[in-house]
Amino acid sequence: MTATTQAIYTLLEEVADPEIPVLSVLDLGIVRDVTQEPDGTTVVTITPTYSGCPAMNTIEVNIRAVLQEAGYEQVKVRTVLSPAWTTDWMSEAGREKLRAYGIAPPERGTVDKGALFQEARPIPCPLCGSANTEMISQFGSTACKSLHRCLDCREPFDYFKCH
Repeated sequence: MTATTQAIYTLLEEVADPEIPVLSVLDLGIVRDVTQEPDGTTVVTITPTYSGCPAMNTIEVNIRAVLQEAGYEQVKVRTVLSPAWTTDWMSEAGREKLRAYGIAPPERGTVDKGALFQEARPIPCPLCGSANTEMISQFGSTACKSLHRCLDCREPFDYFKCH
């Protein structure tokens, strides 16, 4: 990785997810690549968390703004849909930030298909750590989260769904 590319990755740590502001685009794992074209254009390749994610336009604008403010005049944000994003691409730091923010992070290497067959599995409460939880709704505050409740501390919490 060149010094320029490393500097760009450092700047991308400042670009927050508009739906979960404690996470950067790097924490989410949506930044797939950073390259420099021969004409000096900086290209940031991203993959959305899902193809209809309403936050992607804001994220693109914010990536351009952060890089242009740092002196990268020509910035292109390229979106690729394949391979599809997976929660396995999230960083460990991002998972911990979710937990500290009160959102249960997704488990690695799983996909939430059990809900299709009414097989609910307990999601640990990010507030008290208890596995004595229940899903209240498959849909939470955003499309990528489901709403749960801890039966021990009685607090509701979002769970970042696996994909």
